[in-house]
Amino acid sequence: MNPKLEYLLRLGDNCLVLSQQLAAWCGHGPALEEDLALTNVALDLLGQARLWLSYAGEVEGCGRDEDALAYRRDGFDFRNLLLVEQPNGHYGDTIARQFLFDAWHRHLLAGLSQSSDARIAEIAQKAAKEVRYHVERSAGLMIALGDGTEQSRARMQAALDKLWPYTNEWFESDAVDAHCAAEGLAPAAPSLAAPWRASVDAVLARAMLAMPSYTGHQRGGRQGVHSEHLGHLLTELQFLQRAYPGAQW
Repeated sequence: MNPKLEYLLRLGDNCLVLSQQLAAWCGHGPALEEDLALTNVALDLLGQARLWLSYAGEVEGCGRDEDALAYRRDGFDFRNLLLVEQPNGHYGDTIARQFLFDAWHRHLLAGLSQSSDARIAEIAQKAAKEVRYHVERSAGLMIALGDGTEQSRARMQAALDKLWPYTNEWFESDAVDAHCAAEGLAPAAPSLAAPWRASVDAVLARAMLAMPSYTGHQRGGRQGVHSEHLGHLLTELQFLQRAYPGAQW
């Protein structure tokens, strides 16, 4: 196992899977402005996925580029967090998922911007500029919907409670995390827990939403153990390349 390659795949797969999820909202958003904004976030994440997966292909050294890694791997080869593969649900579910991820993503990229690997630092610095907007947008919607009507608040609280068990996976350190942290490639996973929690607490307080009390959590995505939802997502994402290998526009 190459820890650096595994870590790059985790970064790329998170962005790729979440981008695919958000792209499904294109043309179906609750308002035109939201439709366009969410599509732009999806495109930002897709661009980040390309950068991470392109570098992963170089580190692997087996001739696979970002397209091969995106379209020609099976589900058990993906290393994304379980949160990002959870269904879109209603718009409140999507926004809650996005906010929880964005708040973590911002702190992760801040740490990666100081990486001992110049290429990782460069990609992270570029992505951080985009993610600052992502956080501002998703946090604003959490507040607007949480502190909105009785119905919108109830839906957002239910979405938050449902997704909360998937958040602790991010802060567990395995052999890959430990190696990358020791080499200065990435911040230690547990070190992101406190700043993430502070960011989330501040927004939930303004949104009039309660912090979930559930302490258990789901894990396994970073090691290739996924929910059934990823398989359905990859069926759509990979269909063209699976049906017509090497097809180009």
